[in-house]
Amino acid sequence: MDRRDFIQKIFSAAATGMALTACSKTSKAQSAESNGSESKTDTLQRKGRTKPMKIVVLAGSPRKNGNTHLMASCFIEGAKEAGHDIYRFDCAHKEVSPCIGCNHCNMNGPCIYDDDFSELRTKLIEADLVAFVSPMYYFGFSAQLKRVIDRFYAINGQIKGASKKAVFMMAYADTAKSEAEAMTLHYKTLIRYLGWQDVGMVIAPGVWTAGSVKNTKYLDEAYQLGKKL
Repeated sequence: MDRRDFIQKIFSAAATGMALTACSKTSKAQSAESNGSESKTDTLQRKGRTKPMKIVVLAGSPRKNGNTHLMASCFIEGAKEAGHDIYRFDCAHKEVSPCIGCNHCNMNGPCIYDDDFSELRTKLIEADLVAFVSPMYYFGFSAQLKRVIDRFYAINGQIKGASKKAVFMMAYADTAKSEAEAMTLHYKTLIRYLGWQDVGMVIAPGVWTAGSVKNTKYLDEAYQLGKKL
């Protein structure tokens, strides 16, 4: 393991620990009260499922202690408790080159770049649900998440029209609902094009400084969104 990977792993573990503490104060108690000693299989059967969903979480925050980073962690905690298999991809901490429109992939083939998107590629194709999680940066997705979404082009033929579900989580500093419309419209347009089904959104206004979402209801909402799947 090189120095960069080691540092990323240490910071990721620390941030995840913070998130679990933040989102588990109420949600853990609710989970224990409602489920008791329910097993993973029992949970899935209660929800009419025979096997766990494969869930890919695309976390777009560049800050390891950022608000949407914590929201993603709480969503994952809930989804794991619901019995699902999770693959998290922290877009800002991976090497993903931007699409350059060369059409080398022809929308359904190998990309000209051999980078960290290669590890994500198969996960996206096999996923039953994809979670898009991003802070608002100048009224849009973070550049790190958008860079990953643009690379969907190379697997378009395998994910468009597939029977997949999607969720969306975002945070922004303003409190006006209208300010979130550009991002929510982008998300809705994307999944409409792909033919995926939206199954939930968590929109967190009024959070700006790192970790300020911990003083709101939105971490629990993220947890509950994962839990209900």
